[in-house]
Amino acid sequence: MRIAGAALNQIPFDWTHNLRTIREAIEQAKAAGVELLCLPELCLTGYGCEDLFLSDWLPEAALLHLQQVRPWTDGICVVVGLPIRLNHRTYNTAAVLRDGQILGFAAKQFLANDGVHYEPRFFHPWPAGETTTVQWEGEEWTLGDMIFEHQGVKFGFEICEDAWRPDDVRPACRLVGRVDLIVNPSASHFAMSKTDVRYHLVTEASRNFRCTYLYANLLGNEAGRMIYDGEILVARNGHLLLRNQLMSFKEVDMECVDVDFSQPLEPAAEIEPLPAPDEYRELNQALSLALFDYLRKARSRGFVLSLSGGADSVMCAVAVAELVRLGTAELGTAEFMRRVGCFTVEEIEQLAGPVMPVPDQQTPGPKDASLTEPGQQQQTVNQQLTRRLLTCAYQGTVNSSDDTYNSAKELADSIGAVFYDWTIDEEVTGYVGKIEHALGRPLTWQTDDLALQNIQARVRAPAIWLLANVQNCLLMTTSNRSEASVGYCTMDGDTAGSISPIAGVDKAFVKQWLRWAETELNYPALRHVNALQPTAELRPLEEKQTDEKDLMPYPLLNRIERLAFYNRLSPRQVLATLVQEETATDEEQLKTYVKRFYSLWSRNQWKRERYAPAFHLDDYNVDPRSWLRFPILSGGFTQELNAL
Repeated sequence: MRIAGAALNQIPFDWTHNLRTIREAIEQAKAAGVELLCLPELCLTGYGCEDLFLSDWLPEAALLHLQQVRPWTDGICVVVGLPIRLNHRTYNTAAVLRDGQILGFAAKQFLANDGVHYEPRFFHPWPAGETTTVQWEGEEWTLGDMIFEHQGVKFGFEICEDAWRPDDVRPACRLVGRVDLIVNPSASHFAMSKTDVRYHLVTEASRNFRCTYLYANLLGNEAGRMIYDGEILVARNGHLLLRNQLMSFKEVDMECVDVDFSQPLEPAAEIEPLPAPDEYRELNQALSLALFDYLRKARSRGFVLSLSGGADSVMCAVAVAELVRLGTAELGTAEFMRRVGCFTVEEIEQLAGPVMPVPDQQTPGPKDASLTEPGQQQQTVNQQLTRRLLTCAYQGTVNSSDDTYNSAKELADSIGAVFYDWTIDEEVTGYVGKIEHALGRPLTWQTDDLALQNIQARVRAPAIWLLANVQNCLLMTTSNRSEASVGYCTMDGDTAGSISPIAGVDKAFVKQWLRWAETELNYPALRHVNALQPTAELRPLEEKQTDEKDLMPYPLLNRIERLAFYNRLSPRQVLATLVQEETATDEEQLKTYVKRFYSLWSRNQWKRERYAPAFHLDDYNVDPRSWLRFPILSGGFTQELNAL
């Protein structure tokens, strides 16, 4: 049997879009001779519908829209994910359709409730071994723990989290000897190196449960924060049969493989290790796809960035250049521009050639010249696209250095971005003068250090917001996870923006990534920022302000953060761990760093509550709306820190 998975790039309750990609996947599968096709978890509604899953109307609408899929399944068996609501409870199900009929609904038995997942808020787990019925307009179907059969091949289900449970409780343990195939429609979020874990999950399941295992994941930035890599895996008794390229810019990635179910299983294979994941490249692909999807799904016309020349803002600028490079490389210039949605037909023709009628499509598509263009010409086209999609501004003060200006300007020029340069000293002086007049005293660096730093960062926000509004663009804010942890930022200043692309990664990783990008991605202009110490440049230049002087070494800050909130250790346990690990650092100095971290963490939760939406890129983050909840008001670890 030729079996297939299709990764789909969906949008929450965008019925027109979601049905279109479902239909496209089915048509591609039919054209390839596929007999059984697995689509991702909750692909009909989208996975990220949040509390709408608790409504009556959304599951009802999903079941209604499922009826549109039925006639498309003539001659093929298709798995479609959707919510079903029964007796005021919502279940996460996979519908099996064939030849225009619904054969039944398999229901998810284990719900993800860790990290970024809150499934028990929306869904009820289905009890193993039980079934019930679903009625709709005179028809009735079975729902629950089910086994299906197609062309003599018996298959059962694990739905995403079901497969991540221990082997002695997951659904697969009850399917051994009863099915030939286990199908897993998933919505498994991206995190660096996670694909290696999934690979072992699927191959080992196929070996341990003596079956063929088919896995299909969602694709893209579906709802704002989570990114899905579109992974498709097929394994048989430990042998990997199919693994696709991840992070496609396509809306549908259908991959198929032939499996001879009439033959006995080949001897079980030892699981071959994959090459070590390249986390820098993984992050680059995920960030590019996330920004591409966010831009077009927000119906925006591009990005605006306050480009300081420091590591964080520079990484955000490179990310936009990379979304253009990777997107055009996969889709071609014309299709990339069409998908972004903010280019006119004239602009597309100018860069990609004349628009030609395309058969079997409702809208004309351009003849794509970029597919045959030499590399240098495509690089020029990409610079023109980047110029259209990214506007940068360097907003200097008397405390800004030539180093950061040169870093910002050379990078912007090299990638093609629009670059503006203005100073904000006049505005800063105006605000300071008003408060000095109101208080009847001068503001000085000796008495008002933080306030004088903050006003500079805050004054930068109105102009850059105005520029973004005038151009109907998304304003990018540049905070990283390390800054978020300790509140090393100015609210309504450098945190101003509508999307915070790199808030899910730490500052040490940002610095390493930029060094990698300079050589591996060929951005020579990054040599400037890679030679600089990270600095806010908010104090007088003669003070030689740096981030690490204000805080602590970034690798140490990141280590404390991980021990405290990923490993969930107490301050005493964190300090004890550091004493063992950091033998070159004085214990009293480590104690000072631990106290500083916890104190800053506790007093700055309100800032983390107000950050712009951020992408989940690592195995954890500090966003209270997706991974890590913490009280705004607390005892601040006072007793625990005093005990040190």
